[in-house]
Amino acid sequence: MLPWSIFPRQAAPGGDSEPEAEADPSEPSGRQLSDEALVEDLLAAVVSARSFHEFRRSQRKESFGLQRWLQLVLPLIQEIHEIGPSLTDDAYRRLSLLGRAFHAARRLLRCCHDGSKIFLALESEAVLGRFRAVYENMNLALDGMPYSEIGISDEVKEQVELINAQLKRCKKRSDTQDMELSMDFMMILQNKEDGNADRAILERLAKKLELQSLADLRAETMAIKKLINERNGQQPESTKHIIELLNKFKEIAGIDEKNILGDVSIPKYLEKCPSLMIPNEFLCPISLEIMTDPVIIASGRTYERRSIQKWLDAGQRTCPKTQQPLAHLSLAPNFAVKNLILQWCEKNKVEIQMGESEAVAEQEDRKEDIPKLVKDLSSVHLDVQRKAAKKIRTLSKENPENRALVIENGGLPALISLVSYPDRKIQENTVTALLNLSIDETSKVLIAKGGALPLIIEVLRNGSVEGQENSAATLFSLSMVDENKAAIGVLGGIAPLVALLRDGTIRGKKDAATALFNLILNHPNKFRAIEAGIVAALLKILGDKKLDMIDEALSIFLLLASHPGCRSEVGTMSFVEILVQITKEGTPKNKECALSVLLELGLHNNSLMVHALRLGLQEHLSDIAKTGTSRAQRKANSLIQLSRKCS
Repeated sequence: MLPWSIFPRQAAPGGDSEPEAEADPSEPSGRQLSDEALVEDLLAAVVSARSFHEFRRSQRKESFGLQRWLQLVLPLIQEIHEIGPSLTDDAYRRLSLLGRAFHAARRLLRCCHDGSKIFLALESEAVLGRFRAVYENMNLALDGMPYSEIGISDEVKEQVELINAQLKRCKKRSDTQDMELSMDFMMILQNKEDGNADRAILERLAKKLELQSLADLRAETMAIKKLINERNGQQPESTKHIIELLNKFKEIAGIDEKNILGDVSIPKYLEKCPSLMIPNEFLCPISLEIMTDPVIIASGRTYERRSIQKWLDAGQRTCPKTQQPLAHLSLAPNFAVKNLILQWCEKNKVEIQMGESEAVAEQEDRKEDIPKLVKDLSSVHLDVQRKAAKKIRTLSKENPENRALVIENGGLPALISLVSYPDRKIQENTVTALLNLSIDETSKVLIAKGGALPLIIEVLRNGSVEGQENSAATLFSLSMVDENKAAIGVLGGIAPLVALLRDGTIRGKKDAATALFNLILNHPNKFRAIEAGIVAALLKILGDKKLDMIDEALSIFLLLASHPGCRSEVGTMSFVEILVQITKEGTPKNKECALSVLLELGLHNNSLMVHALRLGLQEHLSDIAKTGTSRAQRKANSLIQLSRKCS
């Protein structure tokens, strides 16, 4: 997977396809509406488009910007309406095109208002293309509008002409994607084992997309159901990815509701009597299944123990149903509801197994061990320290409550003090325990302020293989905080990560690549990476097809190529030859990524573009422009236009 637009061009949520290229307004066409009806339609379209007040975070800026443009053009339509139009053919054609642009704007704003947040974030660049298409059609309609024939006042004419000049610049604007968000999507969607870093990425994505609460996730579920119905079986692979992401977000939020393609699935114990009407108070609000171990939380609401425990373990500190903050995290058995459920089941001959989970009691016992384990970290006996570090490593991975207990009992400074201990096993376990603790956002800052960064970097340089791999993963997790990105670079963390990228195990290389991508979002770290030899390390990865890390390597190359100070190090003739080869032989995603890097280099160095064309790039561009992924097609077309300028 690539850190860019992941899915092919498709219908947007709301049943609206991306608009096709409009006809030139100078071409003749029949009048489908009367002059008055056309102007009324224009006014109605603008009013409808301006009625939306909330938008998805990923398109919020563009959506409010589009509404402002519509507001600025509105005086022209209002003045035509007041005059009582008698339109010439040219004026009619231009206003018809403006109407199509307004309706496209309305559909687009509706999509950004209530469409799937996951879909809109994954397809952010394609959606941005739809905004540009609206601006282009508005510009085309207004460019040459016969104001005198319509009877428009000089004041409105001057205002619209000024707006049109600004629209010309607006449609040419080249915004860039949120690369951090795109890379996060790539890391989650690629085939790899789930780990602590993956959970940290998911938590960051959920926060950015505002998909953390039960209400938000249910609204997203409905939006995705609508999207699936509109696709009508098309784009099955992308639909699968969207559903996978939704389920991952539900999982970290502790919501057990994965069958989004239809109604909630009937549990096995009710298969023989599906017609039964189960009282709502017997159903867990999270899983929507009949409760077998109902418990009351601080808000007074009742949930299935297993479901609410997942919610709490995911770091949530609010009631899923009311969203009110919880004064405490204790779970009290609701014996009254449990007895009512038992009576109902007996009356309706429904067999379910009631009773508390044995794991709950065991989990409580393990929590009581944490203060003693923290104390054992400072023991004079090596074996005791080893066992304590290993046990805390395990417990800190399980849930947020355990991690909070470790920190509350002074475990953080104790663990940090042991990172530099000469015993390799203690090093591995303490670094990994810090990795687990860093899952929680506040801990990222505490770990850095506690002086752990230089110690983790030292393990990265000289530790065991496992220690180096987990140190790289820990630096990645900590680098989600911007101030930590800068600190890791200043403390010398870039060079050992590049060394791991070059010489590490497969897992080590992947951990290093992930950490480096995050770190070089900080500009000074780009130069540090160049000085550490990252270009040679990335080229080595591109030459080893068994690693299957071409996408990751080119993602980092793109970040480097986008910075003027690093572009000369990346932009060499030999590298261009590799990129052209990938466009010829790579996977569709490889080609998409390689074209993005080529375009970035070619826009700033004509000689590199000429060299690529001599290597036969033009032939590959024509093919990709027809058959590539949606982003690859756009990049191919941009490169074709650039190649004409270089010829």
